[in-house]
Amino acid sequence: MLCFAYGSNMNWDQMQDRCRSAQFLGVALLRDHRLAFTRYSDSPSRKCGVADALYEKGAEVWGVVYEIPDTEIAILDRCEGFRPGRELRENAYIREERHVCRDGDEQRPLLVQVYFANQQQNPPRPSAEYKKLIVEGAEWWHLPSDYIDQLERIETGE
Repeated sequence: MLCFAYGSNMNWDQMQDRCRSAQFLGVALLRDHRLAFTRYSDSPSRKCGVADALYEKGAEVWGVVYEIPDTEIAILDRCEGFRPGRELRENAYIREERHVCRDGDEQRPLLVQVYFANQQQNPPRPSAEYKKLIVEGAEWWHLPSDYIDQLERIETGE
């Protein structure tokens, strides 16, 4: 499965902890979406607002594409609070197919799976530690510098 990661899963250490066999395929752009924090994660390692990609015409979310073996998809689904077959509103995230542009190039589309949050009312801001995972992942994979600057301006709850 090809998976587009735009939040903390861009962090290579985190992805390796979750899916040991994941392979980095490249950076990509999800058009007509913006990064937002629409859900609270009460997991012991989070306790903060977590990333989502909301539809917004003209906006852009950069991220990375991983190839994840079929044997590890269920692990990632579990980490994202998604269980196929369960009612969508009972999932923290849902997984949907989308096209992204590899290296931001419209001529290099990839069909990928993307996790979108089931939004909650008034979620908190991300923590400084969660934001750090996102920024470090973006820097590690050399996302565009103006996008990294945008990530660094994310306001945290701390």
